[in-house]
Amino acid sequence: MRNIWIVFCIFAALNGPMMASAVKEKPKNFQGWKKELLGNLNFTQNSFDNWAQGGENSWSWQVEMNAKAEYKTKRFNWSNSGKFSYGRSKVSGADSRKAADEIKIESVFTQKMGIYVNPYASFSGLTQSSRGYKYTSDTSKKAISDFFDPAYFVQSFGLGYEYNDLFKIRLGGSIKETITNRFAEMYAEGQNFRVEFGSELVSDVRYKINSTMKYTSKLELFSNLTRFEAIDVNWDHLISAKVAEFVQVSFNFNLFYDRDVTAKRQFKQTLAAGLRYNFY
Repeated sequence: MRNIWIVFCIFAALNGPMMASAVKEKPKNFQGWKKELLGNLNFTQNSFDNWAQGGENSWSWQVEMNAKAEYKTKRFNWSNSGKFSYGRSKVSGADSRKAADEIKIESVFTQKMGIYVNPYASFSGLTQSSRGYKYTSDTSKKAISDFFDPAYFVQSFGLGYEYNDLFKIRLGGSIKETITNRFAEMYAEGQNFRVEFGSELVSDVRYKINSTMKYTSKLELFSNLTRFEAIDVNWDHLISAKVAEFVQVSFNFNLFYDRDVTAKRQFKQTLAAGLRYNFY
């Protein structure tokens, strides 16, 4: 649990300057820094007392911080983003369990050439903030992950295409590092530091459905070019709607596939309603 607060404090400190003051909407051809920091807090609770239809007491909560800082000039773009998410849930007499845990950073530098595609260099990292468990019963559990165990880092160089702010795609040669400690057999074929050379494709879609609702999608593919079925997939979808000044409902769907972890695809779905605050 201590790792969670350490990471949260570091994340807030790095993005502290973003919360200094409010800023007006930037014009379409704005040059310079454009920054944003959003926070979400969701909480659900159920309680039953002599309820004839049955039911179990439960609660769940999740906090999420999303930061973005982009620097634009006529010659280049430098886009940086970060995400911190953590949540827990508890049902009846069982111990509380982790329901969400993600730390993700990305930095992309694009050189503008005045043509349809532009060269880029990117860096991304993904890990979690606390230990994860596989539960075999209400009282039995087995540790299967931890902070920086595993951690994934990808560096990529190639060409990218951007259509306004609606659609972006990039493709390039990549280097992927997997860092593990106790769980090397599960995530990196027994290696504490595994390096793979290959190719990466990343696409981003940001579509404003109306004045209060938007849809975002991010697809990340990595292949070490050994076999087709070994392509790593991370595909994230989010539909969010602002129903009041500080209230938002959202639906998140994530598809994840990494043959080194399991031969089956993994799904995660979250439907949430809670508080949303735009710090900057």
